[in-house]
This record gives sequence, structure tokens and C-alpha cells, in this order.
Amino acid sequence: MKNFIALLLGIAAVFGTALPASAATPADGDRIIGLYKAVKDGEVSHVRISKTGDNSYRAQVVWVENKYDKNGAVRTDVKNPDPAKRSVPADEIVLIDKVSYSDGMWKDGQVYDPTKGKVYRVEITFKDEKTLRVRGFLGPFSLSVYWDKLE
Repeated sequence: MKNFIALLLGIAAVFGTALPASAATPADGDRIIGLYKAVKDGEVSHVRISKTGDNSYRAQVVWVENKYDKNGAVRTDVKNPDPAKRSVPADEIVLIDKVSYSDGMWKDGQVYDPTKGKVYRVEITFKDEKTLRVRGFLGPFSLSVYWDKLE
């Protein structure tokens, strides 16, 4: 009986230390939070990624290089498929919404491409400590863009 108890304690010790070390913590997911420089089709913007109240993450434009059109008017999200969002200023567009962290990536959300007015399924990972890979999927096809972390 003593040997059986020792075996159970040994197994518990092994799994008790191994499982938490490999499990993702909320802090792991929060490392995505920050300000990034994004360049897509010649459009340069700064994007802030923040955590929402439902423990998912959102990326919103906070600055665009060309805020005004040739007539001096503030550029808006004219290609948005939702008519109610077409008046959103270019420096306030939500690009990524409802992504959650799991297994080293942020996923289960969507990415919006305002240059095309399209919404895609998204997966986000870090290429390195300062570079975020944002990968949009449409069926079996995907396209990646890279955002540089500013802060």
C-alpha cells in the first residue's frame, strides 16, 4: 500500500509541476496589448490593441498618415459593407475584433480590411518580440500582414 501511495504522489508531483508550466495564463495573452505601425496597400496607420470587457482583444486605428482627402474632408470608411459604419473617420476604424488567446495565438475573431471593405477570419501571432503577424483567411486562402510594435 505504501508503494502505491508513493507512486500516486510521484505521478501527482510530475503532472502537478508540468501542467501549469505549459498552460497559458491571461498575462500571455495580454502581451499583444500595445501600439503598432501598420502599412497596407500604401496606407500607413497606427493601431492600438486593447483588451475588451469580455476578455477578448480589439485593434482600432488611432492615427492615419493621410487623414484628409484631396478636398480637405476627413476620410471615412466608405467601403464598409455596413452602411451605418461608412461615416466612421479613418482614424477610428476597428480592424480586429473579438479575438481570444489560446495556444500561443489570438484567434476566433475577425479582421476588417478597410482598403477593400472585406471581413476575414483572423489568426495573430508574434513573428518576433516586435513584429505581429496578422493573418486573414477567406476559405482555404490566406494573406499575412506584419505590424511593428511601437510601444
